[in-house]
Amino acid sequence: MNKLKNFFLPILFLSSMSVKSQSVPVENPIADMLDSLSTQKMFETAFSRPVFPKHNKYKFAEDSVPQYDDYTYQARLAKLDVASPFDLVYNPHVKGFIDLYTIRKRESVSRMMGVAQLYYPMFEEVLDKYNIPLELKHLAVIESALIPYARSRAGAMGLWQFMYPTGKMYGLNVTSYIDQRCDPYKATVAAAEYLKSLYNMFGDWQMVLAAYNAGPGSISKAIRRSGGKKTYWEIRPYLPLETQGYVPAFIAANYVMNYGAEHNIYPAVPRKTYFEVDTVVMKEQMSFEQISQALDITTEEILYFNPQYRKNIVPSGGNAICLPKNKIAYFLNNETAIYAAIAAQRKEGEVVESLAEVKKTHTVKSGEKLSTIARKYGVTIADLKTWNYIGKKGIRPGKKLVVYVREKKAEPKKLEINNEQNLASNNTETNTKQLAENASIPAKKDYTYHKVRKGESLVYIAKKYGINYKEIKEANNLKDNNLKYGQLIKIPATK
Repeated sequence: MNKLKNFFLPILFLSSMSVKSQSVPVENPIADMLDSLSTQKMFETAFSRPVFPKHNKYKFAEDSVPQYDDYTYQARLAKLDVASPFDLVYNPHVKGFIDLYTIRKRESVSRMMGVAQLYYPMFEEVLDKYNIPLELKHLAVIESALIPYARSRAGAMGLWQFMYPTGKMYGLNVTSYIDQRCDPYKATVAAAEYLKSLYNMFGDWQMVLAAYNAGPGSISKAIRRSGGKKTYWEIRPYLPLETQGYVPAFIAANYVMNYGAEHNIYPAVPRKTYFEVDTVVMKEQMSFEQISQALDITTEEILYFNPQYRKNIVPSGGNAICLPKNKIAYFLNNETAIYAAIAAQRKEGEVVESLAEVKKTHTVKSGEKLSTIARKYGVTIADLKTWNYIGKKGIRPGKKLVVYVREKKAEPKKLEINNEQNLASNNTETNTKQLAENASIPAKKDYTYHKVRKGESLVYIAKKYGINYKEIKEANNLKDNNLKYGQLIKIPATK
């Protein structure tokens, strides 16, 4: 997959790493890009909270950053190597990436370990089906940091960073509504097929990794320049700089995803794991907003599980959508009523005004500061830093910043679903109880909805809407006054 100099993630480490370097340099484009991705707004919806086990088996303090000697690293990789078809060697190039992951990018590794609980079981299932090494699941770590909507500067997309032509070659279609390169399952199948075809060309998994990065043509050229050598380490000096670090980065990813606890790094807690989600086929076109109203789930969460839909719409034609299992249970038990409500909404064509966060791009002008940009859009400096990677040097003229602003927009009238008949038709008391607990339809006019922003407290929100905070607690069945950033809460209508 020829992404080369414009490539998106840890591959770019190499552009500033010499063959003899002992570690990854402080100023590095891949490290910077990891920061940028890990602070993207939607990435936050993947996790509920960070976690640190107080009684960890190594008895580390929470702020401890363990480091080891070369012998320890070599012994651990040798243990992994015994059960692997890859040549998981230890050398200064690999050590540089291990240091990057275990020292400088600890929070990013924690997040990747957390989201791996959603994607790794699926990766393993597909890789096993194609009879290729399961260790290749770690390839997505250095390709996209396990971010399903990742996009490179060159236009590569998804967990496996397919360019448009290569994706098309392996059956990944791109339309105005769907980009299957961002479909976690379909893209994984395509990646497995591509990796297997590369193995048929080169017969060596290290060479396959290099070819996945630089393209098979570049590998063939390096083989010729090396005098016919056939292994990665032999042809490495003749490869592009980016590809010279690709295999070391892969080895380091294998290491850190297996030995995170030894470095006092633990998985962030994902909102959902692989075994808590499933897919359902939509028979008719539905927008994410309609799905959100019908199933009481935020549009951000729908988008996170379904990054392949480009306009927040599931088009007609039998397209599948991934959702938490309890939401799927509710949908299947109320499918007829939901489709009927959508049809009625479309027929009426009524709209209402609501506040929504709209994504805008601001190009920094000469003399502008973060404070002036924040005031212009009515956001905070912290918001700008959350939505964009801003390094120690700050912002420069010409830099493009993503800004989410609150604007009024016209929306279809809220779905009015008559689901009593469907609930009554459930066959078991257990199903009825589960539906009542996990998937209630939003009220028609008794509530408005508020998404919690950074720094907002329950009391602050209550004052904003002119009601007592206890009313909000009661409406949302809150056990305490704690709210989470991004949480959607009901606000009772004032009387």
